[in-house]
Amino acid sequence: MRLHQHRTFCSSVAFSATSQISRFARLGQIEDARKVFDQIPHKCIVSWNSIIAGYFQNNLPNEAEALFDRMPERNTVSWNGLLSGYVKNRRIKDARMVFDKMPERNVVTWTTMVRGYVEEGSIDVAESLFRQMPEKNVVSWTVMLGGLIRDNRIDEARRLFDMMPMKDIVARTNMIAGYCQEGRLGEARELFDEMPRRNVISWTTMITGYCCNGQVDIARKLFEVMPEKNEVSWTAMLMGYTRCGRIEEASEIFDAMPVKSVASCNAMILGFGHNGEVHKAKTVFDRMREKDDGSWSAMIKVYERKGYELEALHLFSLMQRQGLRINYPSLISILSVCASLASLDHGRQVHAQLVKWQFDSDVYVASVLITTYMKCGDLVKARLLFERFSSKDIVMWNSIITGYSQHGLGEEALRVFYEMMSLGIGADNVTFVGVLSACSYTGKVEEGLKIFELMKSKYLVEPRTEHYACMVDLLGRAGRLTEAMKLVNVMPVEADAVVWGSLLGACRTHMNMDLAEIAAKKLSQLEPENAGPKILLSNLYASKGKWAEVASLRKDMRSRNVIKSPGCSWIEVEKKVHMFTGGDSTSHPEHIMISKKLEELGRLLKEAGYCPDGTFVTHDIDEEEKAQSLRHHSEKLAVAYGLLTVPVGMPLRVMKNLRVCGDCHSAIKLISKITKREIIVRDANRFHHFKDGLCSCNDYW
Repeated sequence: MRLHQHRTFCSSVAFSATSQISRFARLGQIEDARKVFDQIPHKCIVSWNSIIAGYFQNNLPNEAEALFDRMPERNTVSWNGLLSGYVKNRRIKDARMVFDKMPERNVVTWTTMVRGYVEEGSIDVAESLFRQMPEKNVVSWTVMLGGLIRDNRIDEARRLFDMMPMKDIVARTNMIAGYCQEGRLGEARELFDEMPRRNVISWTTMITGYCCNGQVDIARKLFEVMPEKNEVSWTAMLMGYTRCGRIEEASEIFDAMPVKSVASCNAMILGFGHNGEVHKAKTVFDRMREKDDGSWSAMIKVYERKGYELEALHLFSLMQRQGLRINYPSLISILSVCASLASLDHGRQVHAQLVKWQFDSDVYVASVLITTYMKCGDLVKARLLFERFSSKDIVMWNSIITGYSQHGLGEEALRVFYEMMSLGIGADNVTFVGVLSACSYTGKVEEGLKIFELMKSKYLVEPRTEHYACMVDLLGRAGRLTEAMKLVNVMPVEADAVVWGSLLGACRTHMNMDLAEIAAKKLSQLEPENAGPKILLSNLYASKGKWAEVASLRKDMRSRNVIKSPGCSWIEVEKKVHMFTGGDSTSHPEHIMISKKLEELGRLLKEAGYCPDGTFVTHDIDEEEKAQSLRHHSEKLAVAYGLLTVPVGMPLRVMKNLRVCGDCHSAIKLISKITKREIIVRDANRFHHFKDGLCSCNDYW
């Protein structure tokens, strides 16, 4: 009697300890679980099984294996635990060795092994084992069914489904999901309607199927009659609307959701962002109690795509301050922002993060980094990255060619292009845009014409509209406007706004009023909302002193509500971007210092023989006012601020959203000589490297 009581007491102690082992293991505290196990005076088989399962659960299969070998006795549950542990740790070969030497197998053993092969993607092996099973239960059938569905073998899955002696709710739901995955909604719905019993997962699967296949209205009808809805159901319906761009209905669902899941919030951030409602996207982001990686990358992506570059950088900095791991999509978005803003400091910082998380060995990431460094004006770093990769893809070659082209280094761009051709790498559309632009920016007219001719015959690339735009630009810049117009007329494809814009820009440079009016008229028809062509034509009229025509054009713009994008420039100083708008020198906190610097530069320029070019002022005002207006062009404000804040010896890097004006170009050349500073200006078209009174574009832009 006393012995029996002692055994009961021991087993209750062991049972309590085993519960503790399971709990610690589940929490990831495996060392504490082991301490509890070691302190059990009489270890029963259940305790051994529990600690071994704990090690497997914490991805420590070697420790689990060592303990299994030390077990004084084992039962089928122990062997199944070892088998299941290997399967969970993706060690399918070890699992099979255990399976083959097991003294006894039951239905759980066989099912675990079949599941292991299914998860590995070895469906044929799983099927062979499934057929050999001495007995099968509903779980075995369902596991095999899931494997066939995962392998897109839907008809075989259906045959297996029909053979099942018992079809539970999981098997039926899996089959519905499989049909939906294949777009076979009729068969999925038939199975759904035949179900003797449905749960919330079955309903949600059918709704998701309709949503993923673009039948969101049918999904909504089903959603409305659901007996109960959970977080997943609401999210599926919401994502159905966001996927097809019906943001108002998505918003209505989102507002009605009793619990707003992280996934639904992320979908709404992207949905609002895609719709241009950035403020609403940010409101959703700010109200989230919990955010995951996707929330941050969604908000950064919205900012990046919709031109809120400074906000994207601010959010990126906030992530870093909060110690959050920066994910891959966020890093790519921020790199794009760095390229757009030419933010070299932030670009370097993102590059460091990419190296830290070992993303930098990816060819796509390397291409984005090359583009970023090129757009930030750091050609040396871009080239080093390019040279580092032995197996370069076409995107990488294009990045370096386009970069050299934008910097006006036509010889370099062509050298890389011919190197690429000699290695037998096939050029694509993007390659030829870069190469033809390089010829255009550097005045290599004959070479450009030759490459354009060989494009189709030798390189087998059919010229597109963008290539014709490059050729019109090439001929137009060289003053060969009649040839450019002839090319526009004989193009096999319809000339778009880029083609006519290239011609109009050339007309502005060479003061050809007749062709300019034709090009501007065409552009007005193609893009009635775009102010650019009208501004260019207005500038051309102004340069000829035709103020009545300027007034008429401006009146027409006002009546059509055409808004001109204001000229703005920016410069990054100590990781902070400083923005300047043309004519406005007072909004910057240091505007008094900037104004003084501009006056000082004005005096030095005058002494050096600089005379403001009034043809770049578009208003009918006197010469003194013209000089004042030119002095406050945004790029001059940014250069002045750079001279005040960027340490001597370091180049000034200024960005402008529009084409740099001729007067500013002349002035900045002289400023670089007077101040002995290198000034790099990136405008809407290309880069200008000003040094010692000269520009890399050779005044050809």
